Amino acid sequence: MGTSLKGRTIVMSGGSRGIGLAILTAAAREGANAVILAKTDAPDPRLPGTVHTAVATIEAAGGAAVAVVGDVRREADVERAVATAVERFGGVDICVNNASAIDLRSTEEVPLKRFDLMQSVNTTGTFLLTRVCAPHLKRSDHAHILTLSPPLNLAPRWLGAHPAYTVAKYGMTLLTLGWAAEYAEYGIAANCLWPQTTIATAAVTNLLGGESLGRRSRAPEIMADAAVAVLSRPPRERTGHTLIDADVLADTGVTDLARYGGGDHPELDLFVDHPR
Repeated sequence: MGTSLKGRTIVMSGGSRGIGLAILTAAAREGANAVILAKTDAPDPRLPGTVHTAVATIEAAGGAAVAVVGDVRREADVERAVATAVERFGGVDICVNNASAIDLRSTEEVPLKRFDLMQSVNTTGTFLLTRVCAPHLKRSDHAHILTLSPPLNLAPRWLGAHPAYTVAKYGMTLLTLGWAAEYAEYGIAANCLWPQTTIATAAVTNLLGGESLGRRSRAPEIMADAAVAVLSRPPRERTGHTLIDADVLADTGVTDLARYGGGDHPELDLFVDHPR
C-alpha cells in the first residue's frame, strides 16, 4: 500500500464506531490524519463508542485526529468540520461519506419520519459533506471521494426487499458516480465501496440480527483494508467505480478472507449477486 496516505487528511462523516472507525484506524497506521464529524458526544448503551473515544483509538494507532461533534445534515456543522481540517492539517485530501441511517422495514411499516431521516442523512448528508470538501479537494494532489454505498443492483430481490432504505443508499451511489464525471478534470477520484457480506458491527449485532448474525459476519477490518487500498492509489488510476471489499483485496493479492472471520454465507450478501 506504500506511504501515499502519510500526511493526508481525511474528513469523515460518522466514524465513531464500526466500519468508519476501522477505516480511520487503518489509515492512521499509514500516517493519515482524520477529522471526524459525528453526533456521538455521549455513549449509547446499545452502540458503545463516541467521537472522543474514536479519536483516542486513532491516535493510539499512530495517527492524528480531531473530533467535531455535529450533524452531517447541518450545513454549519459540516463547514465547521472542514474548516477544522484546514486549520489543523492544512487542507482536505480525502472525503469519506460514511454516515448512514438504516431501516429495513417494508414500505407500509416505515414511518415518513424514518424515510425522511434516511434521505437526509444518506443522500443529503453525502451531498453536503462532499460539496463543502470539494474546493479543498481541488487543491490536493491526492484527492479522493469515497462513499460507503452499494452497486446499483436493480434485481427485484434488492429493489423489493426494503425500497425506502435502498433508494437512500442508491442516492449516495448516484451522487458519487456523478462526481467522478464532474470532477474528472481536477483529478479527483470518486468511488463507492461496499461489503460483500454483512459486517460484524454493534449496529448489526444489536439492531439487526443479534449475536448469531454477528458471528457469521466478517470483521470491519475487511472494509478498512479495502478502503486503504482504494485511497492509497493515485486518484487518476481509478474513478467512477462501485467497488466490493473482497474484489478490491483480491486485486491486491489477498484471496484468503478467513482472517476476517465470518464464513461462506451467501444469504448475508448485500446488494451483491456475483458467485463466490
